Amino acid sequence: MVVARSIALKAVNTASLWGLNRSRFGGLPKVQTVRALSTVMSPPSKAVVYEHHGPPDSVTRMIELPPVEVQENQVCVKMLAAPINPSDINRIEGVYPVRPQVPAVGGYEGVGEVYSVGSAVKGLSPGDLVIPSPPSSGTWQTYVVKDHDIWHKISKDSPIEYAATVTVNPLTAIRMLEDFTTLSAGDSIVQNGATCIVGQCVIQLARYRGIHSINIIRDRAGSDEVKERLKALGADEVFTESQLEVKNVKSLLSNIPEPALGLNCVGGHAASLVLKFLRQGGTMVTYGGMSKKPVTVSTSSFIFKDLSLRGFWLQKWLSADKAKECRDMVDYLLRLAQERKLKYEMELVPFDKFHSALEKALGKHGSQPKQVIKF
Repeated sequence: MVVARSIALKAVNTASLWGLNRSRFGGLPKVQTVRALSTVMSPPSKAVVYEHHGPPDSVTRMIELPPVEVQENQVCVKMLAAPINPSDINRIEGVYPVRPQVPAVGGYEGVGEVYSVGSAVKGLSPGDLVIPSPPSSGTWQTYVVKDHDIWHKISKDSPIEYAATVTVNPLTAIRMLEDFTTLSAGDSIVQNGATCIVGQCVIQLARYRGIHSINIIRDRAGSDEVKERLKALGADEVFTESQLEVKNVKSLLSNIPEPALGLNCVGGHAASLVLKFLRQGGTMVTYGGMSKKPVTVSTSSFIFKDLSLRGFWLQKWLSADKAKECRDMVDYLLRLAQERKLKYEMELVPFDKFHSALEKALGKHGSQPKQVIKF
């Protein structure tokens, strides 16, 4: 990478080999002109980038990016942590509906510390803990420069790993519990994919509100340990898929009422199992399709049970002028995390071990905790 640097007042061109317009948080490099000694510049940044779509372990690489100017309404943030989410992988693969133009820096959410601010920025100061809210592409790098209104100041007491991951998964969980049917204490929900981060959050948020949860997991070695772990989080019932190969799954429930809400992130047979539990007039919300198999519904489920099928996509919810509501929810979820009322499995991995973490996130080493990069 060739970077031209200025000395004193000489105006220079600082560009990387990419030669493209770049915001440190969104796309990649941008031509910057240093006009005076007083110009505020970010430090050089190390970033995980991809020049074209494809298998993430093949198309991503780590590079050095030159400093960029911090303009008057911008904030430079030193990133502290950022997760590798399934949607990040899908963006790199080119199959996610909303994705940045390539070449691009990976990542979509994370947490950092304000490093410097532009001359017109109010309300943020060096040392503040911030997250991008709503989230935005480009968090897999050591320094991010973005307009001040992207950044949401959070409590310095927030656990770093939870601050880095609070938006995509916990926010999805709470919105699905609130947006599709009215649930009261004593009601119940059913979900598949209960071991994923959203599933773990659903269990805890439901318990916190006095709502029972029925949870479905795939058959696997060590399933008894998985059941105990989910019950420790507050799950009322946990079944493997094979346990539900009975004529009447509701006979397996003791004092739990039939659920009004079902959550599906798997599809295929696992989605059908969720539908079997739902009460008359119940709703199943699909927010993922890990099995890559379609959701199939029997005619009788529609006619005689009057079931409803809905979908949830956090990106759409966030784009509907929900910035303030998003930030209020984030603050609420971080308080729960700080009080240990919301927790989930994560593995913190040094940034220089990114590709090892990526392999785990891609499932190449079996079931693994959420991979969170620590800068």
